[in-house]
Amino acid sequence: MKTSRRRGPFGSALPHALLLVALVFPAARLSAHDIPRDVTVQAFAKPEGQTLRLLMRVPLKAIMDIEFPRRERDYVDLSRVDQALRDAATVWLSNKIEIYEGDTLLENPRIVSTRMSLESDRSFGAYEDALAHVTGPTLPADTTIFWEQGLLDVLFEYPIQSDRSRFSIHAAFDRLALSVITALRFLPPGGVVRAYELPGDAGLIRLDPRWHQAAMRFVGLGFFHILDGIDHLLFLLCLVIPFRRARALIPIVTSFTVAHSITLIASAYNYAPDALWFPPLIETLIAMSIVYMALENIVAARLARRWIITFLFGLVHGFGFSFGLEHTLQFAGSHLLTSLLSFNVGVELGQLLVLALLVPALEVLFRFVVAERMGTIILSALIAHTGWHWMIDRFGVLRQFPWPTVTAAGLAGGIRWLTIIVAVAAIAWLVFVLTQRSSRPGAGETAVGAEK
Repeated sequence: MKTSRRRGPFGSALPHALLLVALVFPAARLSAHDIPRDVTVQAFAKPEGQTLRLLMRVPLKAIMDIEFPRRERDYVDLSRVDQALRDAATVWLSNKIEIYEGDTLLENPRIVSTRMSLESDRSFGAYEDALAHVTGPTLPADTTIFWEQGLLDVLFEYPIQSDRSRFSIHAAFDRLALSVITALRFLPPGGVVRAYELPGDAGLIRLDPRWHQAAMRFVGLGFFHILDGIDHLLFLLCLVIPFRRARALIPIVTSFTVAHSITLIASAYNYAPDALWFPPLIETLIAMSIVYMALENIVAARLARRWIITFLFGLVHGFGFSFGLEHTLQFAGSHLLTSLLSFNVGVELGQLLVLALLVPALEVLFRFVVAERMGTIILSALIAHTGWHWMIDRFGVLRQFPWPTVTAAGLAGGIRWLTIIVAVAAIAWLVFVLTQRSSRPGAGETAVGAEK
């Protein structure tokens, strides 16, 4: 009599499943390993006459699906590598680039020259050196190099109408690695070099934008920057909670706008400290401004001169805005001031949108849900709690940096900034006083009556 063993719910499928896992997961790990984590593509674009030259360098470890000829011990056979390099340049570079002359898409480029270079090669530090390297001698055929340790250097040429045209580029290299940066240097006629750092697929980039193109781009950047900055939004909420009338909000919002415009423009023109401790200091002060405003809402029922403290904190927030512009000012071209003013316009449009949403929401809250004073205390307490934790965390980061050394140049710069702030504050105070006096009804008649 045969004894039958009862099989579990998976039965004989379990060994097959384990085999499948063993086969699939190593392959998955290998595939993930094959994709580089970080890759930098170096490029020069220079229009000359009726030709635009594009010099490019990319690590070969980012090039997939191209079979390079091998010799002993898997070294690249440099005597037969030219066709593989041209295939890689076509599939992974020229097919991923679109260059426009004005609004016209240029035709596919001609591959003038390709080179396989060692990772130690430093010829792409300047355009002339890179051009001489790509068009110069190749590596000796007996050089021992694995394909993933090499660099692909390519010279493309595009036919153009004129080197005075305005060019745009769309480089979609996001599939080369998990994180890709294209370091592009554009050399238009006249000797001015414009440097760009484009992440992955950055979309269409105008290399020499007109003023209105730069303005529209930076209006959008400012608009979305204020909407993405939760700390700036909480600061605005603190301003709005006690003041929900246009007459009360106008001087407060105006002082904030003027203040952050001053420090934003100054930072763009390199008048702000460039030390490593400065950004965490500003982030800590921004959190501190939120805590202060929230506490002031709780302890003070009437805040007649809030515009003064708003102005001072606005100077701090302006430096915070400038950090968001560090990698986007490259798209301003020759219109730096226009772009900065446009960014401020975008920030103000974003603030107006936020105010248009917050004021009615607060009115409904205080009318139908909770009494105004109690609601002000509750909201401000919640904001103060959040800002306090931000301040502690950011101060912890700030403490990791050594105290700055006081130098004569740094002291002079600090005095200069203090003088500018005091002068601007004095002008703002004078305008405020004159406005208050002119808006006070019967002020002149009262003074005359008192003299009599």
